[in-house]
Amino acid sequence: MSLAAEARAAAEAVFSRQPYRPAIGVILGSGLGALADGVETPSVIPYGDIPGMPVSTVEGHKGQLVLGLLEGKTVAVLQGRLHAYEGYSPQQTTFPVRVLRALGCRTLIVTNAAGGLNPAFRVGDLMLISDHLNLPGMIGHNPLYGPNDPAMGPRFPDMSGAYDMALRGLAREVAASLGISLQEGVYVMLGGPSYESPAEVRFLRMIGADAVGMSTAAEVVVARHGGMRVLGVSMISNVISMPGHAPASAPAHAAAGLLGHEEVLAAGAAAAPRLLALLKGVVRRMPA
Repeated sequence: MSLAAEARAAAEAVFSRQPYRPAIGVILGSGLGALADGVETPSVIPYGDIPGMPVSTVEGHKGQLVLGLLEGKTVAVLQGRLHAYEGYSPQQTTFPVRVLRALGCRTLIVTNAAGGLNPAFRVGDLMLISDHLNLPGMIGHNPLYGPNDPAMGPRFPDMSGAYDMALRGLAREVAASLGISLQEGVYVMLGGPSYESPAEVRFLRMIGADAVGMSTAAEVVVARHGGMRVLGVSMISNVISMPGHAPASAPAHAAAGLLGHEEVLAAGAAAAPRLLALLKGVVRRMPA
C-alpha cells in the first residue's frame, strides 16, 4: 500500500468513529498535552486504534488524537508526537501529519518544548518559530526520501517560507492583545535522545539557532510538502548555559547540565495556560 493510501485509510478510520471534519491540525509537544483539554465536545481516538499510526512511547505524550471545537473552529489535535529516538523512521514520525492532511487540515499549528540557546531567553518563554535548521534532514534522515507521489506534494518542496508570515503576524497581534511576551527565533532539530554537550551548544549558537529540540522540523517539511500553512511555537523548558555562566532563571541542576525530562514536563505545565490562550486567540481570528 502506498503512503497516500495508508494516510487515506487512517483518515477513513477516524471519520468512521466521529463526526468532525477538521480544518486545523495541532501537534502538542512534551508537557503540553493538557492543551487538548481546551477542545470542546471532544472525540478521542488512541493512536493504536488508527491503522498505520505508530504508538508514542515517551512520558508526557499520551498518544491520542483529539477532535472537536476550539474557538468555534473544528480542530484535530495530536496529543503527543513521535520521535526518531523511539526507533521510528522519519516517514513514521511524520505519518500523523499525513493523516491530518488526509482528514482535511490545511493549517498546522506545531508546538514543542525546547532548550533555550539564546541567552536572552528565560524558562517558560514562548518562542515564535521564524525558521528552522533540520540537522537530521541535512545529513540524509529526511521524511521525503524515496519515491515521490505527486498527489501528495512536489518532488522538491520550497522551504523558504515554511513558517507562514501571515500566521506569525497574527500570533504577534494576539500575544500583544493578551499581554503575553513572545520571543522569536530559529529552532534547530537534533536526533536525541541525549541532551547537548557544551561543544554542541557552542556549535548550535554559532550557526544561528535560538532553541533546540528533537522534533518539529521533519513534521514541518511534510506539512509543507502537502501544501499546509504552518505556525510553530516553542516553549522554552530550560536555558542552556555555558560552563560558569548559569542563568538565574534555570533550576540549579539544569544549569549544571543535569536537566531531566521531569523538568521539561513541569515547565510545560507552567507555560500551558499562556500557550493555550495564545493558540485560542490565533484560532479565533483565523478565517472560517
